[in-house]
Amino acid sequence: MTAGACPLGPSGEMVAPGDVVAQTEQVMANLEVALAAAGALLADIVKTTVYVASTDRRDLLAAWQVVSSTLGPQVAPSTLLGVALLGFTGQIVEVEAVAALSAPPALEAALPG
Repeated sequence: MTAGACPLGPSGEMVAPGDVVAQTEQVMANLEVALAAAGALLADIVKTTVYVASTDRRDLLAAWQVVSSTLGPQVAPSTLLGVALLGFTGQIVEVEAVAALSAPPALEAALPG
C-alpha cells in the first residue's frame, strides 16, 4: 500500500494549486514512481481511494477522468470522495493505492507445498 500520493513536484513544491487536472496528473506520476520503487506497476493496483478537496462534482469527475485514463482499461475498484481539506496548502487531490505483487519466483520455489 502507498500512503496518499500528493501533487508535489521534484523539489517538494505544490504543483498547480487550484488546478484539479494538473494536480491529478502529478499525483499519478508520483504514484507510479512510488510503486516502481517497491517493484510494482500501475497494473498491480487492486484498489484506489481518490480524495478531491471540493464540493463541486465536476472537480471529482475531472480528477477521476485522469485517474481512470492513467490506470487504463483494467481500473481497480475505487472510491472517489469530495473532502473539505487535504494536508498541504493548495492541495486539492490525493490518491491512495493498494497494490498486490506475487511472490518473486525464488521465494515461491522456497515455499512449502
